[in-house]
Amino acid sequence: MLTGRSVVVTGSGRGLGRAYARAVAAAGAGVVVNDVDADAAAAVVAEIEADGGEATSVVAPVGPTETADALVAAAVERFGRLDAMVTNAGLLRDRSVGKMGDDDWDAVIATHLRGTFTCARAAIARFREQGDGGRLVLVGSPAGQRASFGQTNYSAAKAGIVGMARTLAAETARHGITVNALVPVALTRMVATIPVFADAVAAVERGEPVPDELRAKGVGTAEDVAPLLVWLLSDAAAEVTGQALGVGGDKISVWTHPAVAAEASMPGGWTAEAIAKEFPAQLAPHLQTYAPERNG
Repeated sequence: MLTGRSVVVTGSGRGLGRAYARAVAAAGAGVVVNDVDADAAAAVVAEIEADGGEATSVVAPVGPTETADALVAAAVERFGRLDAMVTNAGLLRDRSVGKMGDDDWDAVIATHLRGTFTCARAAIARFREQGDGGRLVLVGSPAGQRASFGQTNYSAAKAGIVGMARTLAAETARHGITVNALVPVALTRMVATIPVFADAVAAVERGEPVPDELRAKGVGTAEDVAPLLVWLLSDAAAEVTGQALGVGGDKISVWTHPAVAAEASMPGGWTAEAIAKEFPAQLAPHLQTYAPERNG
């Protein structure tokens, strides 16, 4: 599906990023593997080459503009062009808000949100220079869509990434560029700190299959997520842009855009007293849930 194309996958030394890089390569694309761990990046490149694919690596943290430019340059130098950028790189600094320090906040925002922005900006500039479109897939998370206890920093970053995808899609559509947010659920090391998933992650790392009941709920392996990414980068998804698409286990989903759930009007404007009187009947029935079902 991707023969002859060139794809950058950030944070692809392990976990979801590794699965993305290997799946994209198996579909025929040349891959720029990126990670802060040189050994991990080299191992993924070796895996891809052992399977008959082509890959190169850039060892650097995402966030700085210099890294984004280096990733694009590596794709152009090795493969002659850039066709897609997948912004997967991330890290966690989980703490409840009272215990979350500035460094915890800054590290997550710099990697996830700034890293997505700088890489997207560099890719868009290259796509426009080439003049024949391109693909951006920005990786979000259910934590950015619903509450995720202890992840104020991560939730804010991932919500921002989905908002970024919608705006970039609107800005770049006239250039033949598609921009979508991928919202994955997978049993990787990044979710092992969540108590409800800890045992399942350990089982997957031992090579055990994901239980059917988890798969049916939309929780699976990193390899379950990768096919949706490959499809988004293919010609089959040429008309799909500005979307947040979820995937995990046996499920693929389309997340809604934020929309007004209910509204009420008061001629001449509202007073606090009028709101107190009318809110319970007109608006309260439409208040939204904010946490996943497993959190109550």
